[in-house]
Amino acid sequence: MRTPRHLPAALVALLALAATACAGGGPRGTLPGHGSAGTWFVQSLTTGGRTLSAPPVARVHLPPSASDQATGNYGCNGFTAEVAYESPSAITVKPGSTTAMACENTEFETVFAKLFTGRLTVDRHANALTLKTADGSTIAMSAEPPAPDAPLTATAWTVTSLVSGGTAASVPVEAVGKAVFTIAPDGSASGSLGCNRFSAKAAVEGATLTFGPLTSTRMACEGPRGELEANLTALFGSGPLTWKVQGATLNLTATDGNGLTAKAASAAE
Repeated sequence: MRTPRHLPAALVALLALAATACAGGGPRGTLPGHGSAGTWFVQSLTTGGRTLSAPPVARVHLPPSASDQATGNYGCNGFTAEVAYESPSAITVKPGSTTAMACENTEFETVFAKLFTGRLTVDRHANALTLKTADGSTIAMSAEPPAPDAPLTATAWTVTSLVSGGTAASVPVEAVGKAVFTIAPDGSASGSLGCNRFSAKAAVEGATLTFGPLTSTRMACEGPRGELEANLTALFGSGPLTWKVQGATLNLTATDGNGLTAKAASAAE
């Protein structure tokens, strides 16, 4: 649009402002194309020194503008919320409605609802988005849906850490990747304890896994690999273990609180 050369400066400024509005500029709180808009799958919540892993259905859909509502799932119940985009690095959330189904994982839902409200800072990196509250609590999310849980059986599990006295410690560097075990669908278990290979019978009953007597090779094992082997031998022989798989992670826990964490390596052939 051509502007007459001799119009007063105030009128020129008014015309420019009108042109900006017609071109789609909006008031604070809309920010079309905001970088955090889209569907995000919740990975975990961290608050008060604790981290809670998210159930697969926990997610948030942030609308492209404040004229639309955010929607999502707390882990069981669905919800809506109003979202104001203050800047590329901050949003304000006002919770709306929620369903009222009876849910098992009420702790995660309660914490998620508590964190996803008020002013949140936004940290966006590639396919990851982290929302942070004023007290430093975080909601970690990913653009990728969570991986399905690996099956307990027919999966090669590589031991990554041991749990003792409520504290988890990573496998020593010298023993990383050395302890691997598989539980076959027929109930036979086999693998490596870190040095010697072993085999045993394994029984799965609901959330418990029980190993029978272990048969193993007899190589002399010293150092970190020997210590890892001794710990695993004691754990597998301690009686029923509670097992839980989340994504590609397996946790085995004995009645005394000792246990292990293992990662799915590959499907057993």
